Amino acid sequence: MKDAQLPENVELLRSRVVSGSDYPNQYPGIDNGFNLEEFKKNFKVKIQRLSKHSVEFDLIGIDASIANAFRRIMIAEVPTMAIEKVYVMNNTSIIQDEVVAHRLGLIPIKADPLEFDYMTEDGGPTDLNTLVFKLKKKCEFNPEAAADETDPSKKYINSFVLSGDLVWEPKGNQEEKFGDNPPRPVHDDIVIAKLRPGQEMEMELHCQKGLGREHAKWSPVATASYRILPEITILEPITGEDAEDFKKCFVDGVVEVVKVNGVKTAKVVNARKDTVSREVLRHEKFDNKVRLTRVRDHFICKLIFISF
Repeated sequence: MKDAQLPENVELLRSRVVSGSDYPNQYPGIDNGFNLEEFKKNFKVKIQRLSKHSVEFDLIGIDASIANAFRRIMIAEVPTMAIEKVYVMNNTSIIQDEVVAHRLGLIPIKADPLEFDYMTEDGGPTDLNTLVFKLKKKCEFNPEAAADETDPSKKYINSFVLSGDLVWEPKGNQEEKFGDNPPRPVHDDIVIAKLRPGQEMEMELHCQKGLGREHAKWSPVATASYRILPEITILEPITGEDAEDFKKCFVDGVVEVVKVNGVKTAKVVNARKDTVSREVLRHEKFDNKVRLTRVRDHFICKLIFISF
C-alpha cells in the first residue's frame, strides 16, 4: 500500500516524539511493517565526533528497538581479551587473593581477540587461546629516603603494584607473531594494590577471549548510550529582551540572539545540544511561541570505550 498523506498535526505525532505523546502509534494508510529494502534505503550512520576513547555518532532512519539492539551488541557481543585465571604463588598484601583476582580481571588488555580462539570447556590453555603475564613485586624501605619522609612513593620502593608491572611471557610462536606489537595493559597506571615493606606479590595471569554477556570484564565499552535528537521549533518570532530570556532557558550553544533588521531575535543554532529540560515551558510569555519535540527515528549514540 502506498503511504497516505496525513494531516500535519497527525504527521507530527507520527514522526516526532511530542511531550505527552511518547508512545507507539498506528496511523491509517501507513505501513509500519519492517521492510528490508526500505530499511537499507533510509538507514544512515553519521560520525559526529571521534577520539581515542570515545565516539559520538547518529543512527538515522531506524526504530528504537533496532538502536537498542546495536547498543546491546556493542556492550555484550563484541569479543575482547581479559584476565580469566590468576595463579597466586605469594600474596602477603592486605588484599585477599580473590579481590586481587577480580581487580586484575578488570584491567583492559591491548590484544587483538581475532588472533585467538575461545577456550573450550574440555580444552586447556595453549598459545592459540591464552596469553600469559607474570606479576612479581616486593616492597622495601628506601635507604636513600629522609628519616622524616612521609610520601610512600619516596619512603618505600615498590609501594604500588600497577598494571604496568604485568610482564608478558610469550608461549609457542607468540613472540614471532606479536613481537612488533606485544600484548599489554591499555593503561600502565592502574593501581592493583599498595604494599608496605615486607609485603610482596607473585602471580601468573592467564588472559582468554570472551564476551561481555559472560562478564563485564570482556565488555569493550565503559558506557554505551543513546538519546533521541531534540528539535526546537520557534513558531513566532521572539524578540527583544524576551530573546535573551529565551536563550537562558537552554544550555549554552543551543540558542543564540541575532540581529534581524536591527532587532534582537532568538535563533536555534544547535538543537542537538539541548538536554530536554523543558525549562522554556515554565514561562507563560513563550506559550504557543515554541514547540519542543524529538525526531522519532534519529538517535544520538555515544560510546566510551577502551582503545584496543
